Amino acid sequence: MNPQVEAALIAGIATLIGVGGTVIVALRGYRATKEATADTIEAQREQLDKTLAEQQVRILNERFATAAEKLGMDKSATVRLAGVYAMAGLADDWEDNRQTCIDVLCGYLRIPYPPDSGDGERHLEFLADREVRHTVVRVITAHLREEANVSWCDANLDFTGVVFDGGDFQKARFRQGTITFRNTQFSGGRVDFGGAQFSGGRVSFESAQFSGGRVSFKSAQFSGGEVDFGGTKFSSGLASFDSAQFSGGKIDFGRARFSGGEVDFGGAQFSGSTVRFNAHFSSSLVNFWRTEFSGGTVNFALAAFSGGMVRFESAQFCGEVRFGGARFSGSMVEFGDAEFSGEVSFGGARFSGGTVSFDGARFSGGTADFRRVEFSGGRVSFWAARFSGGRVSFESAQFSGSEVGFGSARFTGGVVDFAHVSEWHRRPEFDWVVGGIPPAGVILPEESTRSTP
Repeated sequence: MNPQVEAALIAGIATLIGVGGTVIVALRGYRATKEATADTIEAQREQLDKTLAEQQVRILNERFATAAEKLGMDKSATVRLAGVYAMAGLADDWEDNRQTCIDVLCGYLRIPYPPDSGDGERHLEFLADREVRHTVVRVITAHLREEANVSWCDANLDFTGVVFDGGDFQKARFRQGTITFRNTQFSGGRVDFGGAQFSGGRVSFESAQFSGGRVSFKSAQFSGGEVDFGGTKFSSGLASFDSAQFSGGKIDFGRARFSGGEVDFGGAQFSGSTVRFNAHFSSSLVNFWRTEFSGGTVNFALAAFSGGMVRFESAQFCGEVRFGGARFSGSMVEFGDAEFSGEVSFGGARFSGGTVSFDGARFSGGTADFRRVEFSGGRVSFWAARFSGGRVSFESAQFSGSEVGFGSARFTGGVVDFAHVSEWHRRPEFDWVVGGIPPAGVILPEESTRSTP
């Protein structure tokens, strides 16, 4: 190659390399500047977000202080009503402290509620305070319904010791929170839980007092979690569980006292819950008419029936129901036209007074257990009862004083076993002649066919 041409090529290449180096340096500088600018913008954005968040928290805290101040008992009812709505609105806007806002509203209800004086200025003050309280309940329950824009269904609600003389909880949904009505007094008016759903968490009515008015759980659904009515007192008014559905979880009426008024479980369905009724029935009318016990366990073990009336007429016992150790000493207890096709136990129960009627009851399957039962007083009637299947056992039962009758009873299937009773001093009354042959499926003690009652 011509030396001059070669020199020119070398010079050109050197020039390109120099230009390329300049470009590379420029690109590196651009990238560094861009990264520095991005870091600065990000830092500024973070600072702005922090400033806005702090400002938002400050505004929310100011709203909280203002709303809480309006709820003071020294304020007029109008101001307190404004405080109720302000606190509820804040709860909707402030998710991080929603529970705190709800706690304040529940706390207002827990403030002692003086009784109505009946006249004058104090009566007007009572009416104004009641309107504020009822508004709190309306605001809370509005957030427990399906159509609520902001749901409080998972919040904790503490109504401990609150006096309810009215309130609408219809179709409320209680899911995961802890709901406390402990020591609550339902003293008048109407409190309605109709169609409410108890599907999780824990709801406590422990030691609540139903002392007047009407409390309705009509068509309520208990499908999970725990609902505790332990130690509850029903002394007047009406508490209705008409057509309620108990399909899961645990329901506890342990130590409840039914001493007045009326409690209605008519048409209720117990299909999967564990329910405990070791309660004291002394003077109320307690109605289980047409109730279905089709699953789970319903336990009346150690319950005391000492007065009033308890009706299981036309109930269906096709699940597991226990009356073991129950005491029937003074109540009128009706099982008339009930159907027994599940596992029903009266083992160890004592019939010492009052009247217990199984008139027209149908024993069509499963097991009805009267083992170790003491019939020592009162009257127990199986008049026109129908025994068509399953097994009814009176093993080790004591027939010592009660008037027990099987008049017009029909034995067309299954087994009714008296073979191993422990006492036959006052034998039951049957339609067939003493000493005659009992119907097929009825097994009597050997000596009973030779003796006269």
